[in-house]
Amino acid sequence: MAMESRQDSRIEPATAPPTDAEILVQLDRIRQSAEFDAPERDRKFLTYVIEEALAGRGDRIKAYSIATEVFGRDSSFDPQTDPAVRIEAGRIRRALERYYLVAGRTDPIIISIPKGAYVPTFERRVDVWLPPGKDVPPSAGRNPSALRARRGAWLAAAAVLAIGSGLGAAALLLPKTETAIVHTRPTIPKIVVTPFEDLSGTSQSAMMTRGLTDEVVGNIAKFKELIVVTQEGPDGSPQGGPIFALEGRVRFDGERLRLVARLIQRSDGSVVWANTYDEQLEAGKTIELQVKAAAAVAGAVAQPYGAIFQANATAFKQSVPDDWQAYACTLSYYGHRGDVGAQSRAGVQACLQQATQQTPTYATAWALLSMAYIDAFQDRLDHSTPATLERAADAAARAVELDPQDVRALEARMLALFFRGDVDAALAVGARALAINPNDAEFAGEYGFRLALSGQWDSGCKLLSESVARNSGPASYFEAALSVCSYFGSDYVSAERWARMADLRTHAFSRIMLLATLGKLGKGAQAQEERKWIETNLPGLLEAIPQEVTLRLRRAQDRQQLLDGLRKAGVPIPETEFEQARTDSSIH
Repeated sequence: MAMESRQDSRIEPATAPPTDAEILVQLDRIRQSAEFDAPERDRKFLTYVIEEALAGRGDRIKAYSIATEVFGRDSSFDPQTDPAVRIEAGRIRRALERYYLVAGRTDPIIISIPKGAYVPTFERRVDVWLPPGKDVPPSAGRNPSALRARRGAWLAAAAVLAIGSGLGAAALLLPKTETAIVHTRPTIPKIVVTPFEDLSGTSQSAMMTRGLTDEVVGNIAKFKELIVVTQEGPDGSPQGGPIFALEGRVRFDGERLRLVARLIQRSDGSVVWANTYDEQLEAGKTIELQVKAAAAVAGAVAQPYGAIFQANATAFKQSVPDDWQAYACTLSYYGHRGDVGAQSRAGVQACLQQATQQTPTYATAWALLSMAYIDAFQDRLDHSTPATLERAADAAARAVELDPQDVRALEARMLALFFRGDVDAALAVGARALAINPNDAEFAGEYGFRLALSGQWDSGCKLLSESVARNSGPASYFEAALSVCSYFGSDYVSAERWARMADLRTHAFSRIMLLATLGKLGKGAQAQEERKWIETNLPGLLEAIPQEVTLRLRRAQDRQQLLDGLRKAGVPIPETEFEQARTDSSIH
């Protein structure tokens, strides 16, 4: 009875703060744990700030003191231009978060470094009542109401995702226990590629068929949103339980090759996708033909809006299994890519934040969380835009750290660098990602758009246009990008048509581009209506146009072309104001 009585009561927080000795013991416990995933310099960083705080010198813990006393930087270190300390602090926060989610779930003392500062905090864990058999989340030790807040965050995210989403039953993302299970690896779709069948039976066709199979496997493996396997288990079922199978049949007919490929749902044998590829055989171009056909199959099946995405999005409308919650959150991001409403974006962010807590090593979730922050930053849906961009940069850095070959992680890194103004570095990251997986139409479109905005209009818009043709996902985002390409190609009729098709509503730059296009076309009445809409729905945007333009367009002549259209639309933009905005941008 005594044990039952304890479960039915809530133990109040201890009033006494942790002692110095307890904190130092906890520090040693963290540093010695394999789950504290941080390099030696970060361990020194953590030790330094804790020892300084315990010595009563918390007011000395600044980026400058950390850089000089921990990292050995000289007196010329400038925290305003060198983000080294900020980046390492972000890594320590993530390492501490992972530690308390895994090894430190029941530790008596919780050490944390709040965002925006480097002075650590120390708290005792509070024992919170839970029904029998349920664990206490580490955050509960920080606040007696944390359990309710954690559950509330899940409910809010799930409720938002259920509204108008392609994942109508995303409310099922809510864990069945009060705390999410932490997985070291996410549950993501697996696909088994069976050896393609040679229907011609010649030595040439056999060699071609084997080559096609190998090429398809290699191309699908570049998409980190799923796992590709080639071996069946001893009982005839795939090892690890792939839920899709890709089959292919190859036939030679004179000088033509025909590949018939289909994707099978393993649970019921249904065909969820199929296509036929016909290629002309040419002497000396066998490998080139294999590469082309394999790229087409892999892109159709494995890219973010491909056949596997569509099949899972449909399945998750009915239910989301407990161990698929993190993956379902990534689907929710793609599902809302064309929806820029503040409510839906907040739900996606909350879902991805929870996914990164559930599975701290899931690089794709970190990457999409970064991109969700960037979307909010672009759309002016978060008033603390500098902090939003900083969160995006931190999440992107974490994604790349976890998997440097993940194209989605590199995409997030590229976008964070671009909006920070480091365009050359952003494009370098983009080129690297495109080389890793040129078949990823989602990324290629984004990279093409960044090339265009940097002034490489011909090559960037060409890549963007090709990517749109290969991308089966929501078209609005890239239609808006094509509107920009048309504008700077002086094809203002096409620019308006693309902008109207996109209809991104509150996307700030898209509204600016539409307004400038109307100005160039001399449509004064429509331009006036557009200005009124912006003033009502995006207050402050017209006044911030110089900053918005400078944020995206690298070349002065491109900025001037856009501003000329806006002035013709009746927007008063003093020349001196724009010049000041450009000067400020170059300084920072």
